[in-house]
Amino acid sequence: MQRIVVLNPKGGSGKTTIAINLASYYAQQGEHPTLIDFDPQASAARWARKRQVTQAPIHLITAFEKDSRVTRAFQLRIPEATQRIVIDTPAAIEATEMPALTANADKILVPVLPSDIDIQACVRSISSLLLVAKVRRTDNRLGIIANRVRRNTLVYQALQRFLGTLDIPIVATLRDSQNYVRGAELGLGLNEMKHYQVAEDLATWEPLLAWINEPSGRAALPPEPAASVPSLFA
Repeated sequence: MQRIVVLNPKGGSGKTTIAINLASYYAQQGEHPTLIDFDPQASAARWARKRQVTQAPIHLITAFEKDSRVTRAFQLRIPEATQRIVIDTPAAIEATEMPALTANADKILVPVLPSDIDIQACVRSISSLLLVAKVRRTDNRLGIIANRVRRNTLVYQALQRFLGTLDIPIVATLRDSQNYVRGAELGLGLNEMKHYQVAEDLATWEPLLAWINEPSGRAALPPEPAASVPSLFA
């Protein structure tokens, strides 16, 4: 069972879009995904509830809801058939909350948009993951997604330069496409839409899916020393 966490404390970075499309893809592959929505905005939950019974099933857990009638462990229980868990995290999470969200994660995806504000938010997020959550670069479980990109623009070139300084893999560069908006409205993932409409977008997901399938090595590694971080975020 693989656990994939999509995380960026800044709202609007595209966390939900990535989470729901991963869940849809793994559902189509017959991997019985569980989608856990921790975000009180409930965007992933609304998308999941729009899906039809004829679509590949996705088990939804609305983790942002608290039910006093049951234990938290019972509310967050994962079906035995689940092979992939995809977690959509909330915006504005504190650095102190990151260890709990990432401790058991096999892969951690940090989407970042091509803007100065988003780049600075990404700096803080990566710093917290390395120093507070103790995620090591050498674990091969932390990856950055350049999201909603329009190539051949100055802001995209600036984003590329920034991401190149982090010594963390850029595992995908996703286009700024209306197909994501349509999919969210209809309860669909890209892979469930007409192929001729989404072929260019699907191609940008191939490196991400390949990286997710690579083994991670978080076991038996000591925490990364804080002294190695300042040069990356100067």
